[in-house]
Amino acid sequence: MNIINIGIVAHVDAGKTSLTERILFETNVIEEIGKVDQGNTQTDSLELEKRRGITIKASVVSFLLKDIKVNLIDTPGHADFIAEVERSFSVLDGAVLVISAVEGIQAQTKILMSILKKLGIPTIIFINKIDRSGAQSNILIENIKEKLVENVIPLYTVENIGTKEARISEKCFEKDFLEETIELVAMNNDGLLESYVNGDEILDGQVVNVLLNQIKEAKLYPIYFGSAMTGVGVRELLDGVATMFPADNGHPDAPLSGAVFKIERELSGEKVAYVRVYSGTLNVREYVDLNRKLLDGKIQSYSDKIKKLQLFSEGQCVQTQKVVAGDFCKVWGLKDIQIGDVVGEWSEKIVDIHFATPQLETRIEAKQEEKSHQLYQALMELSEEDPLIQILKDDFHHEIYIRLFGEVQKEVIETTLKEQYKLEVSFSETRIVCIEKPTGIGNATEIMGSTGNPFYATVGFRVEPGDSDSGVTYRLQVELGSLPLAFHKAIEDTVYDTLKQGLYGWEVTDIIITLTHSGYASPVTTASDFRKLVPLVLMEALVDAGTSVLEPINQFELQVPANALSKAMFKLSALQAEMEEPVPHKEMFLLTGTLPMAVTDNFKRGLHSFTEGEGVLVTKPCGYRRMEKECPTRKRADFNPLNRKEYLLHVMRTF
Repeated sequence: MNIINIGIVAHVDAGKTSLTERILFETNVIEEIGKVDQGNTQTDSLELEKRRGITIKASVVSFLLKDIKVNLIDTPGHADFIAEVERSFSVLDGAVLVISAVEGIQAQTKILMSILKKLGIPTIIFINKIDRSGAQSNILIENIKEKLVENVIPLYTVENIGTKEARISEKCFEKDFLEETIELVAMNNDGLLESYVNGDEILDGQVVNVLLNQIKEAKLYPIYFGSAMTGVGVRELLDGVATMFPADNGHPDAPLSGAVFKIERELSGEKVAYVRVYSGTLNVREYVDLNRKLLDGKIQSYSDKIKKLQLFSEGQCVQTQKVVAGDFCKVWGLKDIQIGDVVGEWSEKIVDIHFATPQLETRIEAKQEEKSHQLYQALMELSEEDPLIQILKDDFHHEIYIRLFGEVQKEVIETTLKEQYKLEVSFSETRIVCIEKPTGIGNATEIMGSTGNPFYATVGFRVEPGDSDSGVTYRLQVELGSLPLAFHKAIEDTVYDTLKQGLYGWEVTDIIITLTHSGYASPVTTASDFRKLVPLVLMEALVDAGTSVLEPINQFELQVPANALSKAMFKLSALQAEMEEPVPHKEMFLLTGTLPMAVTDNFKRGLHSFTEGEGVLVTKPCGYRRMEKECPTRKRADFNPLNRKEYLLHVMRTF
């Protein structure tokens, strides 16, 4: 059986979950259509999803289209969950991008389309809500060409749009539409272009074949119309899915290769991995090789035994003894599995997605203090399910911090902890995460036996700025054999650990540290001498060099009507945005530039009011910018080596 794995993606409220319900109804998976506002949809299973009417976790459900099995992923549309969307994209054969005929192209729509194009995923654009008052078709198609992608082809026309009697009609390959199609597909087909220019006869079937191939190669994007609520156009959309997306027959006899794109936990705590199998076969009670790419690019390999397998089948999960290439499945038994792990061998089909780092931070604490350890364990489990939730434990102050992408994500975490772990929590105010970089060259040395150095060790450092995005570079100016290897390792490890907190408490990066002096006294010197001396010397060198604080910034694209342009520019300037010259386009203007992440949400919240709902803002992280005014500080989580007297007082007690 041929298998197609597709995703439904959209901006919030475009109707993608409603479309999923309608598809499952049309394919006889469900007997009654659920509604998002009533919280009884098939794919929104989390309580918070049902209450808020948004999709948070990618859900998988399957159905049959004649002799084709379709695995469908209903993905989130909210900006806070873009990472969940990108993970889901990595295992797709095709996608349906839903756009509301009423609201039109929205901020998240542009982001989603840009990711689909970047990954080369074949995509059908489905214009939903054609039965709603205010629905548009021709104007919206022009907007799609201008704002999303030029190479689109509407395959249907809409009659009675904006009324309950809205219907669609398929375009026939007659003279005008045939010529329009030939002109469009010939741009990516030299043979057809030559025949067209020479006036040669071009058969309808030839055009259709080229059209389908270009759609499957993500060079052309068909547009369908319909209404998820009434069902108009949904059957036609399903026919398009069956014919326009490449089916994956896989290679069951080839070496095993699959990717983990989602992890759940059962009530017992056991992990359940969602796997897309690209080649080979998964079998119950067999050991499989697992590979994980680490942050430094190295591959970590291990193996584990599969205890149980389930396939998705017509709305249900059914137990099976094996899973063949091309399919999705749920796997039990892989105890240490993480999202992004490769099952079996790495293959060219596995997409390696690099996610942005969360740049917002909040402190979280259990309302019942005695449950702090339980809270930490629960958060670590959640971070395994979503690797973009970063957990930091401050053992010095006994505090826990979460790094995330937005306020909605924080609400999801709070609700999940309450409902799954019975934990009531509170958060501090969310703040941005800054970094520090050295501004000059600094040196410091502590000689063993000198006044003020109570440790049996000599250490000297030179610090200087490194290249942009180089991280921390550690070098030796001393002979490698001047110290036992254990002492060298203690120095290097402590350097990296100390740089997690710079002069202002933020992590220091793009820095070169050179060990200029070293010495020890055998047999009295221990690794502990170096571990306790290094922070003092390194921070003294850093003070000598100086550091600057950099705040995270967003790259933005802002579309505003002409009458709101001056107000938008004034507001952006007041928020220290850096802008390019506005570019006019019909009755709109496009503003591009950078904006501090700390003020982006406030600007976004006020955009609707001063543009009367016409403004569209798209942002993405684009690095850091030096802060010229008063720099924010982060509370230190150590004995503060910047204060020599206080530091020595504490560490000598534990010496």
